[in-house]
Amino acid sequence: MMKLGVLMLFVVFGLANVANAQEQFEKDVLPTSAGDLEITFIGHGTLMFTFGEKVIHVDPVGNLADYAKLPQADLILITHEHGDHLDPKAIAQLRKADTTVILTEASAQTIKDGVIMRNGDVQTVDEISIEAVPAYNLEHKRDNGQPFHPKGVGNGYILTFGDTRVYVAADTENTPEMKALANIDCAFLPMNLPYTMTPEMVADAAKAFKPAILYPYHYGDTDPAKLVELLKDESEIEVRIRNMQ
Repeated sequence: MMKLGVLMLFVVFGLANVANAQEQFEKDVLPTSAGDLEITFIGHGTLMFTFGEKVIHVDPVGNLADYAKLPQADLILITHEHGDHLDPKAIAQLRKADTTVILTEASAQTIKDGVIMRNGDVQTVDEISIEAVPAYNLEHKRDNGQPFHPKGVGNGYILTFGDTRVYVAADTENTPEMKALANIDCAFLPMNLPYTMTPEMVADAAKAFKPAILYPYHYGDTDPAKLVELLKDESEIEVRIRNMQ
């Protein structure tokens, strides 16, 4: 009896640890016409979506989460090849035999057996429409004059869950392609310097395409309160701040 009691204690303790590992991240739930979409805010540029029985990971990176304790992926989206967005070990942990991995051409040099999407491409995976949106710098450049994110290399993605369109912009600035978007219900826009946008650039883009919900993400040391102030008069846009440094 004593041994059984100790074993049960370890089992309960182990399950509690797994639950705590999953509960340490902030979560939001968005209703859609096809059921609830749960958003898990892993951190930086890394997100997890749960939609029905489907699990979608965006730019999983192992220094932000213990992926052995999170659900494996039905779909993985990689926006570009930089190390804070592309982690082969994390992808290997999350990948099942039937997992679809969406890649850019550059990231496909590291991760094999994925589906390459180029700017403007559209795919449907498990009844989820995926649109690849250009992600690139307009102003911010390296010391050698080259942009941190050249045009034509990286993707943002629009995912359609039922009637709800979610835009994950990736590392980009307020490009003409972004500002021309329409009917975006939820947007994740990056806001860290010198690699992506200033709060003013994010506000400029948001005023153009008017997402119903705006999450600044990948914001590093930038104060997200500056964005809230810039958009205080935009009643159509709800700015939600989560821990996405």
